[in-house]
Amino acid sequence: MKAQKLERRQLIKADIETTWEFFSNPSNLSVITPPHLDFEITSTFPKKYMYPGQIITYKVKPLLGIPLNWMTEITQVEKPYFFIDEQRIGPYKLWHHQHHFDSVEDGTMMTDIVHYQISNWLLGGLSDLLIVKKQLRDIFDFRLDKVEEIFNSKN
Repeated sequence: MKAQKLERRQLIKADIETTWEFFSNPSNLSVITPPHLDFEITSTFPKKYMYPGQIITYKVKPLLGIPLNWMTEITQVEKPYFFIDEQRIGPYKLWHHQHHFDSVEDGTMMTDIVHYQISNWLLGGLSDLLIVKKQLRDIFDFRLDKVEEIFNSKN
Protein backbone atom coordinates (compact mmCIF):
# COMPACT_ATOMS: atom_id res chain seq x y z
CA MET A 1 0.00 0.00 0.00
CA LYS A 2 1.31 3.46 -0.88
CA ALA A 3 1.69 6.24 1.68
CA GLN A 4 -1.39 8.35 2.36
CA LYS A 5 -1.59 12.02 3.27
CA LEU A 6 -3.87 13.87 5.65
CA GLU A 7 -3.70 17.67 5.89
CA ARG A 8 -5.56 20.07 8.16
CA ARG A 9 -5.30 23.86 8.47
CA GLN A 10 -6.75 25.98 11.22
CA LEU A 11 -6.64 29.65 12.15
CA ILE A 12 -5.82 30.06 15.83
CA LYS A 13 -6.69 33.44 17.31
CA ALA A 14 -3.48 33.69 19.31
CA ASP A 15 0.00 34.89 18.51
CA ILE A 16 2.57 32.39 17.31
CA GLU A 17 4.43 32.29 20.66
CA THR A 18 1.26 31.38 22.60
CA THR A 19 0.32 28.80 19.98
CA TRP A 20 3.83 27.32 20.03
CA GLU A 21 3.85 27.13 23.84
CA PHE A 22 0.68 25.03 23.82
CA PHE A 23 1.53 22.66 20.96
CA SER A 24 5.18 22.13 21.82
CA ASN A 25 4.30 20.93 25.33
CA PRO A 26 3.85 17.14 24.98
CA SER A 27 1.46 17.04 27.94
CA ASN A 28 -1.14 18.96 25.94
CA LEU A 29 -1.44 16.15 23.40
CA SER A 30 -3.87 14.34 25.70
CA VAL A 31 -6.04 17.50 25.81
CA ILE A 32 -6.62 17.42 22.04
CA THR A 33 -7.05 13.63 21.65
CA PRO A 34 -10.56 12.09 21.68
CA PRO A 35 -11.38 10.53 25.08
CA HIS A 36 -12.63 7.25 23.54
CA LEU A 37 -9.02 6.42 22.52
CA ASP A 38 -7.98 6.17 26.20
CA PHE A 39 -4.80 8.00 25.24
CA GLU A 40 -2.13 7.93 27.93
CA ILE A 41 1.37 9.38 27.79
CA THR A 42 3.68 6.86 29.49
CA SER A 43 6.97 8.75 29.28
CA THR A 44 8.18 11.56 31.51
CA PHE A 45 9.61 14.80 30.24
CA PRO A 46 12.91 16.24 31.43
CA LYS A 47 11.93 19.52 29.73
CA LYS A 48 8.54 21.19 29.38
CA TYR A 49 8.87 21.69 25.63
CA MET A 50 9.76 19.39 22.75
CA TYR A 51 13.32 19.09 21.52
CA PRO A 52 15.00 17.15 18.68
CA GLY A 53 15.66 13.55 19.67
CA GLN A 54 12.95 13.48 22.33
CA ILE A 55 11.18 10.12 22.63
CA ILE A 56 7.53 10.14 23.68
CA THR A 57 5.71 6.91 24.53
CA TYR A 58 1.97 6.40 24.70
CA LYS A 59 -0.72 3.82 25.18
CA VAL A 60 -3.77 4.18 23.00
CA LYS A 61 -6.81 2.02 22.24
CA PRO A 62 -7.74 2.84 18.65
CA LEU A 63 -9.67 -0.32 17.79
CA LEU A 64 -11.99 -2.52 19.85
CA GLY A 65 -10.43 -1.29 23.10
CA ILE A 66 -7.21 -3.19 22.36
CA PRO A 67 -4.26 -1.30 23.89
CA LEU A 68 -1.34 -0.42 21.64
CA ASN A 69 2.04 0.92 22.65
CA TRP A 70 3.23 3.77 20.47
CA MET A 71 6.59 5.54 20.44
CA THR A 72 7.40 8.68 18.51
CA GLU A 73 10.54 10.72 18.18
CA ILE A 74 10.62 14.48 17.76
CA THR A 75 13.05 14.62 14.85
CA GLN A 76 13.08 18.34 14.02
CA VAL A 77 12.20 21.51 15.88
CA GLU A 78 12.41 25.10 14.66
CA LYS A 79 10.82 27.24 17.35
CA PRO A 80 8.18 28.68 16.87
CA TYR A 81 7.60 27.60 13.27
CA PHE A 82 7.45 23.81 13.12
CA PHE A 83 8.24 20.46 14.61
CA ILE A 84 8.11 16.95 13.22
CA ASP A 85 7.33 13.69 14.98
CA GLU A 86 7.95 10.25 13.50
CA GLN A 87 6.78 6.88 14.74
CA ARG A 88 9.50 4.55 16.01
CA ILE A 89 7.23 1.78 17.37
CA GLY A 90 3.52 1.49 16.68
CA PRO A 91 0.73 0.50 14.35
CA TYR A 92 1.99 2.21 11.20
CA LYS A 93 4.64 1.22 8.71
CA LEU A 94 5.20 4.98 8.24
CA TRP A 95 4.09 7.90 10.41
CA HIS A 96 5.58 11.33 9.64
CA HIS A 97 3.69 14.24 11.20
CA GLN A 98 4.60 17.86 10.45
CA HIS A 99 3.23 20.66 12.64
CA HIS A 100 3.60 24.12 11.03
CA PHE A 101 2.81 27.51 12.59
CA ASP A 102 2.72 30.75 10.57
CA SER A 103 1.96 34.24 11.85
CA VAL A 104 -0.99 35.75 10.01
CA GLU A 105 -2.99 38.93 10.46
CA ASP A 106 -5.61 37.38 12.77
CA GLY A 107 -3.31 35.08 14.76
CA THR A 108 -1.53 31.88 13.76
CA MET A 109 -2.25 29.51 10.89
CA MET A 110 -1.56 25.97 12.05
CA THR A 111 -1.06 23.26 9.45
CA ASP A 112 -0.83 19.55 10.24
CA ILE A 113 0.54 17.31 7.49
CA VAL A 114 0.57 13.58 8.17
CA HIS A 115 2.06 11.02 5.82
CA TYR A 116 1.23 7.50 6.92
CA GLN A 117 1.32 3.98 5.61
CA ILE A 118 -0.45 0.98 7.07
CA SER A 119 1.49 -2.14 7.98
CA ASN A 120 0.67 -5.09 5.76
CA TRP A 121 -0.42 -7.15 8.76
CA LEU A 122 -3.39 -4.78 9.06
CA LEU A 123 -4.56 -5.81 5.57
CA GLY A 124 -2.99 -2.71 4.07
CA GLY A 125 -5.22 -0.71 1.75
CA LEU A 126 -8.43 -2.43 2.79
CA SER A 127 -8.06 -1.45 6.45
CA ASP A 128 -7.07 2.08 5.44
CA LEU A 129 -10.14 2.39 3.26
CA LEU A 130 -12.54 0.86 5.81
CA ILE A 131 -11.11 2.01 9.17
CA VAL A 132 -7.88 3.99 9.41
CA LYS A 133 -8.56 6.90 7.05
CA LYS A 134 -11.91 7.63 8.70
CA GLN A 135 -10.50 7.25 12.19
CA LEU A 136 -7.62 9.65 11.46
CA ARG A 137 -10.03 12.17 9.96
CA ASP A 138 -12.23 11.88 13.07
CA ILE A 139 -9.22 12.35 15.38
CA PHE A 140 -8.07 15.46 13.53
CA ASP A 141 -11.64 16.80 13.33
CA PHE A 142 -11.87 16.38 17.13
CA ARG A 143 -8.56 18.23 17.38
CA LEU A 144 -9.86 21.09 15.25
CA ASP A 145 -12.96 21.38 17.45
CA LYS A 146 -10.94 21.23 20.68
CA VAL A 147 -8.44 23.85 19.49
CA GLU A 148 -11.36 26.02 18.40
CA GLU A 149 -12.81 25.71 21.90
CA ILE A 150 -9.49 26.43 23.64
CA PHE A 151 -8.29 29.35 21.53
CA ASN A 152 -11.11 30.73 19.41
CA SER A 153 -14.30 30.60 21.49
CA LYS A 154 -13.20 33.47 23.72
CA ASN A 155 -15.01 36.75 23.03
